[in-house]
Amino acid sequence: MTTSVSSPEMVGRQADLAWLEGLLVAAREGAPRTAVLGGEAGIGKTRLLQEFTRGLGGDVRVLAGQSVDLGEVAAPYAPVKAALRALVAEVGAEAVLAAVGPGRSAITALLPEVATGEPGRDAPVPGGAAATGQLHEAIAVLLETLSRERPIVFVVEDLHWIDAASLALLRFLMRALTASRVLIVLTYRTEDVGRGHPVRAFLTEAERDRGVDRREITRLSRAQVRKLARLLTGEATDGTTPAEAMIENLFLRSEGVPFFVEELIGIDGCRDESGLPDTLRDLLLVRYERLSETAQELLRLISTGGVRVSHTLLSAVYVGSPAELDAAAREAVVAGVLTIDGDDYAFRHALVREAILADLLPGERARFHARYAEAYELASATGTRRLAAEISFHWLGAHDAVRAFPATIQAMREARAAAAYASAAQLGERAISLWEVVPDAERVAGMGKIELMGRTASHLRNAGESERSLALVRAALAECPDDDAQVPRLLRDQALVLSSLGRPGSAELLREALERLEGLDDPVSREFRATVLIALAGRLMIAGDFGAAVGVAEEALALATEVDAPRAVSVAKNILSVSRAERGEVAEGLEGLEAARELARGDGSALLRYWTNASDLHYLVGALHQAVRTAEEGLARAREQGLERSSGVILASNAVDPLFALGDWARADSLIERALGLDPPTSFTVYLIRARIWSLVWRGELDEASELYRASRPEMSQVMSLEMQARLAVGRVATELALETGDVAGAWREVAQLIDEPLLPHPGYALPYLWAAARVLAEARRVPDSVPELAGDGGREAEAALRDLLVRVSFWPTASVWAAFFEAELVDPADPDARRQAWNAAREAASAPETPVFLEPYALLRLGEAELAAGDRTAARDGLQAAFELADARGVGLVRTRVAEISAAAGLAVGDGGGPRRPTGSDAAVELTARERQVLELIAEGLSNKQIGERLFISGKTASVHVSAILRKLGAATRTEAAVRAGAVR
Repeated sequence: MTTSVSSPEMVGRQADLAWLEGLLVAAREGAPRTAVLGGEAGIGKTRLLQEFTRGLGGDVRVLAGQSVDLGEVAAPYAPVKAALRALVAEVGAEAVLAAVGPGRSAITALLPEVATGEPGRDAPVPGGAAATGQLHEAIAVLLETLSRERPIVFVVEDLHWIDAASLALLRFLMRALTASRVLIVLTYRTEDVGRGHPVRAFLTEAERDRGVDRREITRLSRAQVRKLARLLTGEATDGTTPAEAMIENLFLRSEGVPFFVEELIGIDGCRDESGLPDTLRDLLLVRYERLSETAQELLRLISTGGVRVSHTLLSAVYVGSPAELDAAAREAVVAGVLTIDGDDYAFRHALVREAILADLLPGERARFHARYAEAYELASATGTRRLAAEISFHWLGAHDAVRAFPATIQAMREARAAAAYASAAQLGERAISLWEVVPDAERVAGMGKIELMGRTASHLRNAGESERSLALVRAALAECPDDDAQVPRLLRDQALVLSSLGRPGSAELLREALERLEGLDDPVSREFRATVLIALAGRLMIAGDFGAAVGVAEEALALATEVDAPRAVSVAKNILSVSRAERGEVAEGLEGLEAARELARGDGSALLRYWTNASDLHYLVGALHQAVRTAEEGLARAREQGLERSSGVILASNAVDPLFALGDWARADSLIERALGLDPPTSFTVYLIRARIWSLVWRGELDEASELYRASRPEMSQVMSLEMQARLAVGRVATELALETGDVAGAWREVAQLIDEPLLPHPGYALPYLWAAARVLAEARRVPDSVPELAGDGGREAEAALRDLLVRVSFWPTASVWAAFFEAELVDPADPDARRQAWNAAREAASAPETPVFLEPYALLRLGEAELAAGDRTAARDGLQAAFELADARGVGLVRTRVAEISAAAGLAVGDGGGPRRPTGSDAAVELTARERQVLELIAEGLSNKQIGERLFISGKTASVHVSAILRKLGAATRTEAAVRAGAVR
């Protein structure tokens, strides 16, 4: 009986194959998908992918990479580089660089060998997390661009070995490739992704993504094992059929794992118990042990190098002659232990490689690692590829810390150059651990230990590992002498980490850093001092301490000008101008921002700061169209620079608010979807989610708004603790949402933080918040028991505090509009004429150019209510009809719904074709729920909320919620008016 190494036909995977083909069909049609394929070792993941890719037509481009097993610190972007190098080999470096456009500098940083050497064509690669974002976007643009020509299948195998940088990139691509024809296929071993493994969290997150399909390959059934055995034993050629007893043994011993079936048949170990390996490891080594000693030694050498090793590298580490190498390799291939894949030798299965690797003697292992390290050093010296991570790994495997150390330092620098901050941090931590055993480590590293710790902490922060970064910075400060020159930088770094964690203390640390820099007059120290001053001014501005921010920014501007640092000059002028505007010098602030743009001298980073702050300020002063133009101009430049995920997300958020204010709901929604799909940092996400919640409230989708708010509040609270802008923006939305859902007490809790704010708040954010506060106070007075803390004086003290704040921000350009609405909300409800006059004034204010589109229909709604309360039903119907039509035209669903409720309750024909005319009397309460009708009857009896609660066996707070809803639905200003209007009073 003859046997094949592997079956000529794939068995039992037709459904899995059809699944992949179906996902490719969707990707072909412009709906990018991700397939995550899991399964235990030997289950057939690679074979399934081979069958899938083999069946693809020439119109599909396959880019494949395999993660490399280099222990705990894998080479950064290893599988991605492999896939991109294959692409470069296919289409050429120029075509790849042309496809990524402005992101070419990021690609050449990742793959230096594709650089064309033409000066001036590549923009400088930014530092920090922005560099990672630029690289991610460059690769996304590359895939998107090339997928327009041909659909792309992007494969990454062995996710369980993947490096942190590649994992972050995959997470980004899965969300960002929204306009492409790309199918991402990922494979992993289920048993190797245990608790605490980074891929486990990745998989959990992926399951929530609608564009991701996850599937685990199952073991073969008895019938499928039978079919596989027949194919392997060559039944088609010799007519023999494996006996049923043999099949039973094969099924029991292999447990349905295809690779084990192949191995058992290959050693003829399925007929009886004699000669059967005792363990899985023995089974995996059977073919290996049947080879000559020369072939076995070659396999041990290859196993040290990885799952696959190129012929060139193997020739460099093999000590025999080329003829001996070829003979040993051929023997291993014929025996089914090795396969040939292009110029590489690869183990037929990783399990075999792992079994052989485990069989190495300690001395043998060290010698083999040393050979690989020397070969990689030679290749690195003569080529363009970055191989320091591999060199570091192999010298450590050779137990040579002295030679591993410089390679580790170089690998850290290479990872940093490729924006692989997670890998750079891991390598930095490895170098720190080796420091004490390396002679003259400071000379070898080119830096002191404290500096190495600082850089590693910076890499951790940029990789999103802020907690570990903070711990390392603190350790460096503890180890650093108090008078060391590194202390100010470490303090600055600690401040940045605290900011990224959303914790207080940044400003204090920056001030301490400045104190440490006092008296240092060298150019480097002075320029660093300017950057620390700018950081402090920025923190003060974000915290809302505008007076202090102005003083610090002026000092930073003067110093940056002295040291001739154009970027610092522009940014300092920027912060100074915004802070001046916020404290009352609005015209000067706007003028100063334009000066900051000129001072940037074309510097991309400084210009992005300008677009960010200028677009926000234009929106806040009411220049809505200018705000959109400025934000979109900056967003376009951020995309060109490959920074859409960082600066671009902020600019998208700045465009969203004025677009909503202008009534362009769909365009704003599109920007939010795109920005959230880029997986931005939490602090950026908060502003996008806040905008979405606000739009849902005013479009009348309260249930969805409530659900999104509940899910997002923890992240929002973290940002609100540090940023006044976030406190005001989120607080206002939370107030309006609580108010519209009947939670008056909850709405007042949100308002209380506005009254308690110790600093002068951002006027542009505070003014609409004050209007929301007035609405809450008016509602609390209409339903006296709804807010217990206001019951004593009827909210007079709170109103005085709100009015005082209104006066303090009255200098702002939009103050007159919001003040008109504030006053109208708080008019005495018992004075119908005053109500009509106040809401007429509000309507006129809302009709001014570039006033937010929801204000005028809201004012018309409230004017209609005032006319109704005054008994002028004709004027009320006309006003409510105008409100309905304007709200309908502008997409303000909340107002449209309220008009429909109020007009129906009052029996007015309002709406698209004239709403139903409601008769007076008890039938007017039909729009109320059964519980609300019960409450209304008790209101008519003159009961308080507490008494209503006792009568209906509910709490007084719940009763107040029902009363508030009744008043809102009936358009009533008082409880008596509601009872009369509903015909509940007999």
